[in-house]
Amino acid sequence: MNTQTSPSPQFYLTAAAPCPYLPNELERKVFTHMVGPRATEMNDLLTQGGFRRSQNIAYRPACESCRACVSVRVLTKEFEASRAFRRVEASNRDLVSTVFPAQPSTEQFSLFRRYLDARHQQGGMSDMSALDYAIMVEDSHVQTRIIEYRLRVPGDGVLQQPRGDLVAVALSDLMSDGLSMVYSFYNPDMERRSLGTMMVLDHIRRAQALGLPHVYLGYWVRGSQKMGYKTRFQPQEHLMNQGWMRFTPDMDE
Repeated sequence: MNTQTSPSPQFYLTAAAPCPYLPNELERKVFTHMVGPRATEMNDLLTQGGFRRSQNIAYRPACESCRACVSVRVLTKEFEASRAFRRVEASNRDLVSTVFPAQPSTEQFSLFRRYLDARHQQGGMSDMSALDYAIMVEDSHVQTRIIEYRLRVPGDGVLQQPRGDLVAVALSDLMSDGLSMVYSFYNPDMERRSLGTMMVLDHIRRAQALGLPHVYLGYWVRGSQKMGYKTRFQPQEHLMNQGWMRFTPDMDE
């Protein structure tokens, strides 16, 4: 397969495979490689067109009989935290978040394995090794960062590297119009903190501070319980045949 850069990206179609989200469905994906000096520009355009990044590949569903996967982005300039979201933020005020270059660590991988073993034992990532994790983090030609969330300990306020326990990690891309949450994971034993929700809220706050209008959450899958949380972050837009359309929860009824 040719992965060399060319004036325009080359797209490929995967073979059909069992869908990881919906029973009795088959998935196919269209994908292209994002490498070279135009990778950042391509990432912006393709994400805005409904693609997701995985390492140096951008992909989106191209299923023959199903259209359940829908790209979702939060409208950060209009976002106001609900009472439930404010409770999540309050319960995590003792966390320190720090942005780093996209570089893996043994500590991150240890947390990553705990998360997979507790939440995604049957998923496609369940057998990922330390090398696989390192490639997931480092294999990027765009503006990618790692955000670590740690429990605050005395003295962290003056340290570039906080010392508290690592409880959550987010891999995210900085785009011209927002932040794209590529992958996130957290300590599965801290369920009461709602760390997944906390990381989305933190990205919304970061996008607001940067003056960026969107946080891209990837795909919401109609009928998949594990993806239902994404529609809680309102207002948001879904990418439809007509383009990005404003979504409200009652549209799913």
